[in-house]
Amino acid sequence: MIRRLLSNDLPRSRWLASLLVVLFLGLAFAPFLFPGVKALNVAAKVLIFVALVASFDLLLGYTGIVSFAHTMFFGIGAYGVAISLSSTEEPGWGVLALGVGAALVASLLLSLLIGLFSLRVRAIFFAMITLAVASAFLTLASQLSEFTGGEDGLSFGVPELLSPGFELLEEPLNTPLGEVYLDGRLISYYLLFLATCGIFLTILRIVNSPFGRVLQAIRENDFRAEALGYRTVVYRTLSNVLSALFATLAGCLLALWLRYNGPDTSLSFEIMLDVLLIVVIGGMGTVYGALIGSVVFVLAQSYLQDLLRAAGQAAEGIPLLPALLTPDRWLLWLGLLFVLSVYYFPSGVVGKLRERAVLARLRRLS
Repeated sequence: MIRRLLSNDLPRSRWLASLLVVLFLGLAFAPFLFPGVKALNVAAKVLIFVALVASFDLLLGYTGIVSFAHTMFFGIGAYGVAISLSSTEEPGWGVLALGVGAALVASLLLSLLIGLFSLRVRAIFFAMITLAVASAFLTLASQLSEFTGGEDGLSFGVPELLSPGFELLEEPLNTPLGEVYLDGRLISYYLLFLATCGIFLTILRIVNSPFGRVLQAIRENDFRAEALGYRTVVYRTLSNVLSALFATLAGCLLALWLRYNGPDTSLSFEIMLDVLLIVVIGGMGTVYGALIGSVVFVLAQSYLQDLLRAAGQAAEGIPLLPALLTPDRWLLWLGLLFVLSVYYFPSGVVGKLRERAVLARLRRLS
């Protein structure tokens, strides 16, 4: 059952399998294990990044295409939900579905256009074209304030079931892990969790299908794949479209969780850099790397300042050390963490654990 669910793409490492199970259970029971607004927001951000990074890895890790326009599709999804729900006084599921559908159609057409006109050029030129298109879209989102709210963004309501004020039960639910209120925030979180699981498993199925094998062949050697009779431009375009649609769905989830969207929230180039870092940390060409990389990066981004503050207080009296451990220098330590992860895990955490498993099997056989 699990083998079929994971499309026969098993972790192939006991340590990796154990780590994935722990992270999955941690996210599944996050509202019970880590009570508090900040912890729940961090868990939700991890889920959104898992969906976004997995969709980008389909393009970069499995097809070998470098694109800087991925956050554009992420923003289209977020703006689709934001514009549709902010345009009505009574936000309902029908309006939400209309916004999601419109965003998917817009991303489909735009990614198809970019793919057909740009993927015939060399990789570096395609990357530059996508960067230019993403920059133009960011400018449009900032200037078309009548539709997008401009730099201020859009705040909006959500269907009653997902609103924080909604309570399924008046009394808290007693669980072995403590009392939990069944409110709209909890329902929204599990909507994110189920949607992310669906996106993750769908991408896993795609990369392990015959279509996914062709994408990997194109990544390894474009000319040989063309010589075998595959129209590489068609496959690259389809990969670009699928990746864009999944990123759009991730943007819809972001808007639903925040109940707000603006240029810096979903279209910022910093988000694109974060996605690239997560892909490298988790491992390119491994869907599981999206989960591990997102957890490591988001936890470091969210709690590194708190850790530095505590370490700085503990190191008081030691020359220079408190100045280095000040929370204002958290970006320095985050960069150092990234450098160390690339040095010790050049193929990503998933790739390193799988390599160790292969070496252990070879030693047992020899």
